[in-house]
Amino acid sequence: MYYISTRDPQRIPASFTDILLGGLAPDGGLFVPETYPQVDSAQLDTWRELLHTDGYAAVAAEICTLFIDDIPAEDVARLTRRAYREPVFDTPDIAPVTALGDGLLLGHLSQGPTAAFKDMAMQLLGELFEYELGRRGESLNILGATSGDTGSSAEYAMRGRDNIRVFMLTPAGRMTPFQQAQMFGLKDPNIFNIALDGVFDDCQDVVKAVSSDAEFKANYRIGAVNSINWARLMAQVVYYFLTWLRATDSSRPAAEQRVSFAVPTGNFGNVCAGHIAKQMGLPVDRLIVATNENDVLDEFFRTGNYRPRSAAETVATSSPSMDISRASNFERFVFDLVGRDAERTADLFAHQVKKGGFTLPAELLDAAAEKYGFFSASSHHADRLQTIRDVANAYGVVVDPHTADGIKAARAAQDAGVQTPIMCMETALPVKFTETIRAAVGHDPDAPERFAHIMEGGRYVTEMPNDAAAVKDFIMQSIDNTEV
Repeated sequence: MYYISTRDPQRIPASFTDILLGGLAPDGGLFVPETYPQVDSAQLDTWRELLHTDGYAAVAAEICTLFIDDIPAEDVARLTRRAYREPVFDTPDIAPVTALGDGLLLGHLSQGPTAAFKDMAMQLLGELFEYELGRRGESLNILGATSGDTGSSAEYAMRGRDNIRVFMLTPAGRMTPFQQAQMFGLKDPNIFNIALDGVFDDCQDVVKAVSSDAEFKANYRIGAVNSINWARLMAQVVYYFLTWLRATDSSRPAAEQRVSFAVPTGNFGNVCAGHIAKQMGLPVDRLIVATNENDVLDEFFRTGNYRPRSAAETVATSSPSMDISRASNFERFVFDLVGRDAERTADLFAHQVKKGGFTLPAELLDAAAEKYGFFSASSHHADRLQTIRDVANAYGVVVDPHTADGIKAARAAQDAGVQTPIMCMETALPVKFTETIRAAVGHDPDAPERFAHIMEGGRYVTEMPNDAAAVKDFIMQSIDNTEV
C-alpha cells in the first residue's frame, strides 16, 4: 500500500509510516492511497463474526492492516486493542448503534474520554505516533487547529506520551465553556494551548503556513493530528464499517442491506471517511452532508460552486465545531471526483480557491450525487432547537446540536426520496452544549460522572495574534524550555 499527493502528477509513492508523522504533502496536497482496498460480501461476513466474538478493536485491526503494510499486523492489532478498550471508552461496544425510529439510527461515537467523535480516531493516532516515534528514536511536535472537539481529543490522546508535544490553536471565544474547560484545564507539560485572535479557518491557515515552511517543519519536527493527517481519516473509516455491521444482519446478502449515513461536517473529514468506505465496497446508499449556517459544502453539492468564506463571513453558531468555511478534506473528494487528475486538483485548490473559489461543471455535480451518493442540507439555530426538542419528545433521546443538524439533514433526505435506513453519526454528547440543550428542552443535559468537576480548576492557555511567525516563535521557545 502506497500513498500519493492529490497535487502530484508524478504520483511519487510514500509508505504509511512515511506520512504518519506529517500532515500536508510537500507540495501542499493531501495524501491518499494509490488505490482503495476492496472489500467484498464474504469479508464483511467474516468481520461480522469477528465483531461478535472479539469486538471493535479486532475488526479495526483488520481494516487498518488494509492500509498499513510497514507495521507488523500483530503490532497493529496490539495498538487497536490499547486504543479501543474500557475504561478509555465507557462501553465495551466502543461505538454502539441504537434505533431511533422512522428509519433513523444513531451511531454513538462519543463514548470516549472527551465525549466527542474525534476520540474514535485520536486514541488510535496516539498509539500509532508513540509506537513509530519509539521505533525511530525521534520526537514530534504536533501542531493542530480546532473549532471545538479536535483539540481536546488530541490532547487527551497525547498527554503524557513519550516524545510528543501538542500545540493546539483555538479561535478565541468561539468554543463553549465546557470545550474550553476540557482543553485549557490540562496542565500536562507536553500540552500547549494557544487562543488565536480569529476564527477556526484562521487557525487552520496558520497550521498550513507553518507546515508549508519545509525548513521549519523539518528542524522542529512538526506533525499534524487534524484530519489532513491520513492516519486519522483511516481510523474514521473503521466506524463506518462497524456501525454498518451493527445495523445489518447475516440473514440477507450484504449488497441488499444498503445504509445511508447523515454526517454533520464542516471540514469534510468525517464524511470523507464515509466516502472512502463506500469506495472500498461498503454497501452505502447516500452520504448526507449536514452543515449549519456556514453552508459552503451544502452550496457546493446544490450548485457546483465551491466558495470558501472569509473569517468575517464565518458565523458563530450553536453548533460551533462546524463553524468552518474552508473544508480542508474536501480536496480528497474532489481529487476522486475529477478522475484523480492531480494537475487539475492543484489548480483548483492551490490557485482557484485563493481567487475566491471554483465551479465544477454539471456532469461532475451529477457524478457527486449519482456515482458517489452525496446529498446535502443545512440547518439554522431554530432548526437545531426544534430538532433536539422533537427527538427528545419522539424517541426519548437528547442529542447535541451538531447531531441535530445531522438528523435534520437525514429527514430532508427522506423527504427527497431516500428510503434506506439512515445512520445519523453522533458528533458529541449533549453535556458539552448545556446552554443550547436548556433552550431546546428546558433543562440541562445529563452529565456523565467523569465530567462532574470539569468546570473547576485553572486554565492554562496563551493568547496570541493571528500570525504564523508569532506561533513559530512560541513553538521554538516552548521546545527549548521543555523536555518530553
